[in-house]
Amino acid sequence: MSENNKKGRIVSGMRPTGRLHLGHYLGVLTNWVKLQNEFDCYFFVADWHALTTKFDCTENLKEDTRNVVLDWLAAGIDPEKSHIYIQSHVPQTAELHVYLSMITPQNWVERDPTLKDLAKMIRTEGENKPNVSYGLLGYPVLMAADIMTFNVDYVPVGIDQVAHIEIARDIARRFNNLYKTEFFNEAKPKLTQIPLLKGVDGQKMGKSFHNDIKISDSEEDTAKKVMKAITDRSRARKDDPGHPDKCEVAFSYWQAFADEEKIKQVQQECIAGKRGCADCKRELGALMNEKLRPIRERRKYYEEHPEIVDEIIKKGNEKAREEAEKVLQGVRKAMRMPDYR
Repeated sequence: MSENNKKGRIVSGMRPTGRLHLGHYLGVLTNWVKLQNEFDCYFFVADWHALTTKFDCTENLKEDTRNVVLDWLAAGIDPEKSHIYIQSHVPQTAELHVYLSMITPQNWVERDPTLKDLAKMIRTEGENKPNVSYGLLGYPVLMAADIMTFNVDYVPVGIDQVAHIEIARDIARRFNNLYKTEFFNEAKPKLTQIPLLKGVDGQKMGKSFHNDIKISDSEEDTAKKVMKAITDRSRARKDDPGHPDKCEVAFSYWQAFADEEKIKQVQQECIAGKRGCADCKRELGALMNEKLRPIRERRKYYEEHPEIVDEIIKKGNEKAREEAEKVLQGVRKAMRMPDYR
């Protein structure tokens, strides 16, 4: 499908947190892979956003950024269909951020839920950092600039993130009203059903909790981690009747990776006491490794061909700058900025 035949333009990004886990894969990347067939997609690694809370922890920023891109490519983000770029390589976003910061009321920023969440995150990391830095205060406006840089139509989010898009819509509307134009779209949230995949200990899956299964994990490591997954705590012996609805982690993994027929079989055998938890998790680990094998093989290919990854990022950056500059020209014109370029 050519870009001209697609339904509109989408942008979305991730912070460079390093190697991604299965929560990212099932919750975000599988949706991105579908969207790239329908929309003109721009996917970016948000390295500037990483600095809002990790400005003093940049030693792994470059490696973490690359690992995110490798996992995207492994999961099926196709550079022939989508544009992959690094946020800091598109200076037009920074310029737009400056313009938008001039017209955004302070109280809009302070009430943004994203900023509140990030401020809480910083407070838990010690007293050496300010609760809210100048850069962090501007985070919601930078996020709006990410969206408005390409004048997108949609931003894919879960229902709990809709409020994060509202400030971008408000700023776009304010810009249009101030400068008597209809230049900016008011990007709409494209709701996605993001499944919550728990970590093996039953908490939210996360690198910091050491409870995650990574896309790039070996089959051996995956199998070992699955064996640690919490099951039905009320079950004492393997032939006791089980309760799949009380199986805190393992059964949700079956639901995420198996087909309906297999899920039904596992459920029935568990209830009948014909499926022990240990055997169940061994089979589950084998299934997950089978499903993840082609993804991991793609990742290995890109790891072994860094020049291909470099070229993908380079082309994505160039395309992003080209399209962003078109938008910036319209912004400068609407704002009547002096132009001696």
